[in-house]
Amino acid sequence: MPYVKIELTREGVTREQKQQLIKGVTDLITDVLNKDPQLTHVVIQEVNLDDWGFGGEQVSVLREKGITADKK
Repeated sequence: MPYVKIELTREGVTREQKQQLIKGVTDLITDVLNKDPQLTHVVIQEVNLDDWGFGGEQVSVLREKGITADKK
């Protein structure tokens, strides 16, 4: 029973995008590991920008400064 947890910041990911992630991850695990897709669990957890940080600062503050992970 594969279990995959995807954590991302809460920034307007749509229901359709989440479905694409769930399907894509499930298909990948099925193709690569030959696992039954009916037994593959994918969880998407959205995290508030205030609750996620890198480089010693909250992502909410970094966004206000116009900084993203690839710019720091």
